[in-house]
Amino acid sequence: MQTHSLIAHPDFSPVTVREVTARITPDGDWLRLRWRIEGAYKLVVPPFAGKGRADGLWQTTCFELFLQSPGEAGYTELNLSPSERWNAYDFSSYREGMTERPFPHEPSCTMRKGEALAIFDAAVPASALPPALWRYNMTAVIEEEGGRRSFWGVAHPVGKPDFHDAACFTGTLAAANGA
Repeated sequence: MQTHSLIAHPDFSPVTVREVTARITPDGDWLRLRWRIEGAYKLVVPPFAGKGRADGLWQTTCFELFLQSPGEAGYTELNLSPSERWNAYDFSSYREGMTERPFPHEPSCTMRKGEALAIFDAAVPASALPPALWRYNMTAVIEEEGGRRSFWGVAHPVGKPDFHDAACFTGTLAAANGA
């Protein structure tokens, strides 16, 4: 298990959210992910839409995981929404060659929100993920009332928010069993 304090991009400050932490845990045939949002008073939670793939999830509150095998130009992006919609993409190199990644089972997504705290949990089938050791980045796009979005990541490149930038892939983790 690894836990990260995510950093808000300095050009997109949140309204009330003061902290986002993210945790990644290999668990046999699953990879378990958790994002914890402190100060979620004005958090926009997308309404339930049922399981299934969808594009553009980052346009509102969304949680993401980027995985890359060391030495490889390609990487995988996983998008998970509180609406229970999700998607997974493979890229052949930086923002190039995007294709949908096959998944044997859909991820499980659960959002719990109180007045000041929100927790988003996801379980991803390990068999759907790239094998071997990973460099990774856990991220969150947080929308608050009024349409204000903040972009949270383990690291940010200079300039605009860009979770695809290889400099953001700062975590390392051996693949979960079954991957």
